[in-house]
Amino acid sequence: MKQNKKSLGLIELISIGIGGMVGGGIFAVLGEAVSLAHGATALAFGVAGLVAILTAYSYAKLSVVYKSEGGTVTFIDKAFGDNILSGSINLMLWLSYLVTISLYATAFASYGETFFEHKSLLLHHGLICFAIILPAIINLVSASFVGKSETVIVVIKVTLLIVVIVVGASYVNPHRLSPQNFGTPLSIVIAGMIIFVAYEGFELIANSAEDVKNPEINLPRAFYSSVLIVIILYVLISIITVGSVSEDKLMEAKDYALAIAAEPSMGHIGFILVSSAALLSTFSAINATIYGNARLGYIVAKDGKLPRALMDEHKESGVPFLGVLYTTILSLILANSIDLTEIAIIGSAGFLLIFFIVNISAYKLKKEINANKTILIISSIFSFLALLTLLIHTYNSNPKAIIIFSVFIIFSGLFELIYGRYVRKQIFGRKYKIGMT
Repeated sequence: MKQNKKSLGLIELISIGIGGMVGGGIFAVLGEAVSLAHGATALAFGVAGLVAILTAYSYAKLSVVYKSEGGTVTFIDKAFGDNILSGSINLMLWLSYLVTISLYATAFASYGETFFEHKSLLLHHGLICFAIILPAIINLVSASFVGKSETVIVVIKVTLLIVVIVVGASYVNPHRLSPQNFGTPLSIVIAGMIIFVAYEGFELIANSAEDVKNPEINLPRAFYSSVLIVIILYVLISIITVGSVSEDKLMEAKDYALAIAAEPSMGHIGFILVSSAALLSTFSAINATIYGNARLGYIVAKDGKLPRALMDEHKESGVPFLGVLYTTILSLILANSIDLTEIAIIGSAGFLLIFFIVNISAYKLKKEINANKTILIISSIFSFLALLTLLIHTYNSNPKAIIIFSVFIIFSGLFELIYGRYVRKQIFGRKYKIGMT
């Protein structure tokens, strides 16, 4: 639920941003980046970080003027009004968080399997189901259980990553990072776009805007600081990983590459520590995302853009019961039916699309939010080109991911068209607009 009024300072906001980004993505997608960018993996994370920091400018400007727990949903509604675009993107955001939960659950299973001598499909899918179902139960019984410890969890995982960086620095072989071991420029950009989902969490700062002390100062500082800190963290982790472990070994352990990166400097105990941190981090991220997605569904349903059943709150926890139930069931289906690469692609594509629309929203509202026109144009172009690059590559290399992503978009549009025209109008008496206002 919401914090006490004006209770969040700069440190708390930065913690929210870093916690949202370093929630599990880096544990899941590091191997994906290495497989494409090779020795230039750090550059790939830098490219993705550039798109993130540019989009953070739009979020910073928008959140100062439009302070609402709706965050992204509110910004798009303010720019485009009540029409098929805003309604579709609202649902697309909800679906994208399902993909994020699936990504975290798959990463949980990959690291969890390292604690078992014999691996099997049954074990893998069993761990995925455990990683989603238990947090769902926690949400319904005591949603604040992990939420209250989130700051501690952020400190633990960031501290451990810093330890891996510091201890592993002397084990880096510069040859592995030399340009002759780089992927092609295009493959580096593509790698950055596939792993972009590792940066998406900074937008959670916007959802806390109503409760921020000195929002005009603290919100922009929090967005920029959290993204910059995570960019530096990811780039350094990439350097340690690629520089200290042979690529063949990383590819053998692609789904838990970060744990392998700790072995040269810290031995097997380092592997165990990182794997344990990955389990804690991904589990915490799943719990928080289930809660956040249920609340997002509640907010959007309250505004009439999703069925009102999503407003049905659980008596004990106050969390929307059906929101948690739908989130859990759909996440289980996604996580158990598509592989890690496809989940990462779909998640990154979903958030790149949403961030592109947010950048366009900021441009449309540039006078109201007092934003720099040039920066917003650059932000919009970069996010669009990033999405286009990812989609073109995926169309040629992984058609299944494109099909699933297209189904998400088509479903979102058709749902909004049908629900908005025939249901919401009857319930709320609104005139539904097909065009973009």
